[in-house]
Amino acid sequence: MARRGHRFALALTGATLLGALLAPVAARAADAIGDPGFKIVALDKKALAGPLTIARQGSFFVGGRDIQSQDLSTLPAYAAAGTITVDQMYTRFQVPATARGTSIVLIHGCCLTGKTWETTPDGRMGWDEYFVRRGFPTYVIDQSGRGRSAVDATAMNAIKTGRAKPDQLPVVFAASHESAWRIFRFGPEYPKVYEGMQFPVAAQRELWQQMVPDWLNAMPTPNPTVPALSELARQLKKTVLISHSQSGIFPFQTASLDRAGIDAIIAVEPGACPAADGDLKPYTGMPIMVLFGDYIDLSTRWAPRLKTCTEFVEKTNKAGGRAELLLLPAIGIKGNSHMLMQDANSLQIADILASWIEQRTASK
Repeated sequence: MARRGHRFALALTGATLLGALLAPVAARAADAIGDPGFKIVALDKKALAGPLTIARQGSFFVGGRDIQSQDLSTLPAYAAAGTITVDQMYTRFQVPATARGTSIVLIHGCCLTGKTWETTPDGRMGWDEYFVRRGFPTYVIDQSGRGRSAVDATAMNAIKTGRAKPDQLPVVFAASHESAWRIFRFGPEYPKVYEGMQFPVAAQRELWQQMVPDWLNAMPTPNPTVPALSELARQLKKTVLISHSQSGIFPFQTASLDRAGIDAIIAVEPGACPAADGDLKPYTGMPIMVLFGDYIDLSTRWAPRLKTCTEFVEKTNKAGGRAELLLLPAIGIKGNSHMLMQDANSLQIADILASWIEQRTASK
């Protein structure tokens, strides 16, 4: 038997797995309910329902840089010239009274903020609280340029005052309800819903309220969130970086920059995995999980990403790594949208991730 750290949840390896990806995921899942390769231990009802006991909580910023500008304001009451801080990363944390030695960092995706991981749209416990109840010190970030992390607005003011040309406007976008519906795999088009889909559609308005303009394409390269995550990991000394969607690549980029403090990586439906033909050495020294939900074969956006991530997992393991790919339908868990942490069975998924962390890392 292969080492447990090298097993795929589909009980398939190498070329066999890549070949299987040519068949619909949903069709395979019906006959491929398998062992995920580790024991799934659920957090008991008492731990879920009892008082939340924490030793401390708070927030702080990581990273950032000072810039001087003549375009801080176009309002007479506020000075146009001066110094501001940009690119910092907001971080909120809770440490349980009885804490494990390994912490969790939750990194949100496109068009959203750290709210992704908090109370679900229909009012259930979010993953931020769940991991605290499980004993993990939990840190929730807002990406640089998003949410409570500062945006550099000087470029817009410079154009308004004529100091810069209109073609120098920063690229900012907002995801519509209709496009997000397809991207998040709630259904083929708004407002149609996939059969058995787990997202609480009745509470969709609360999800739309969470979405914010996305400044990703206006940010410096590399994205300031990556070195900020590296600095945070060094501070925490032993942490698991859990990313989602657009931020899926960030933990890998962070590990390439510096592996210090990174105990493991979990990429939940990553928008991208590292190139399988690239330098894989930074990823061979730690356990890695790549997780995908349902309806992948129905999405022209996500099916190619799953294939790329599969190739990455395979090549990383051939290079001596400990990477795993988990397709939820393959272990009998169906109906999960792209927003796994908000789906009706979100705590079931959290049990899987927490169990994996406890068994793949020295988290006790």
